[in-house]
Formats: sequence, structure tokens, C-alpha cells
Amino acid sequence: MRSPIGDFDHATPAPEVLDQLIAPVAAAVRQWQGPVPADQVLYVDTDPEKADTVAFVETYGRDLLANSANCVVVAAKQGGARVLAACLVLSAARADVNGVARRQLGARKVSFAPHETAVGETGMEFGGITPLGLPAGWPLLIDTEVAALPWVLVGSGRRRGKLIVPGKALASLPGAELVEGLGRHAA
Repeated sequence: MRSPIGDFDHATPAPEVLDQLIAPVAAAVRQWQGPVPADQVLYVDTDPEKADTVAFVETYGRDLLANSANCVVVAAKQGGARVLAACLVLSAARADVNGVARRQLGARKVSFAPHETAVGETGMEFGGITPLGLPAGWPLLIDTEVAALPWVLVGSGRRRGKLIVPGKALASLPGAELVEGLGRHAA
């Protein structure tokens, strides 16, 4: 199958390559209940050595700069408790964790979760964290610009491989909240 975005050799419906996905992501695909059929969630194989943004777009297509999103794990302090959440913003933007995310989560302070926490709590590889298969109960803040895209490239849970998902399907993921202005664009 031809990929709807990027220059990938092959795009495969994710339900056909569950063995290529880590356990929490494979479970999310198996239990898919989004507004599009699960076979519209596509998997593309990528070289983990080309994961850096510049090398990635040179290899897989310049259109990916405008059609990819990063999923970052944040830690919010609410009262005496720490709550983990994920933020999904366009790759060309930075998550506004101290402003928009903090207010949306009703937290006193929000910061990026340490590497060990992000990897340990999600069961995903650093640099491949994806909004599909996040731990139950986590808030998933999604910038409205991401959800408005026809197709979005996101991580697959591993550094090797990516998922291409219809933007509108992201809003139906467990814990998803659409948030205006979550991603800040560089001036």
C-alpha cells in the first residue's frame, strides 16, 4: 500500500503487523474503537539511525515536517500528588508545558518527565513514544492543529518504525483532550 504522506517504500495496516509493535501499542490497535477502521492506522518501517529530524525528512520526505507530531510525557504536580500525562504537538512546535498544559491539567507545576520515567511508565522506547497505548487513566493533551491534519506521522512505541494515523482519529484515543495552542511555534 502507498503511504498517504512521506516517501516510504511501503505502508501496512497496523493490524497486519502487530508483531512489529511493542505490547501496549499492539493492544491499542487490537482494541481500536476510533472513528476510522483500524486498518487506516498504518505502519511504516524506518531506520532508527535516521530518527533525527533533519536526517528523517531528508530520507522520508520534506512534507513530513508539516505532517508529523511528537508525543512527550510530562509530570504535573497537583496538590501533593504527581500526575503523568502526554502532550501531542506538531514536530515543528514545542509543547507549552508551563502555560497551556499546566492550566489544562489544573497543576501548580508541569515539567517534562525524566527519560527513565517516560520509558518506564509507558513501556516504550525513548524517541518513539506514541499516543497509542499510553497507560490507562493518563490525560492525553492533543494540540488542535494535530487533530486537524488529514494524516499524522507519530511514533510507534519503538525508535524503528512510525505510525500514520488520520488526525481525527487521535481525538478518540483514551484520555484525549483537544487543546488550542498547546504547541508553540518558533518565532
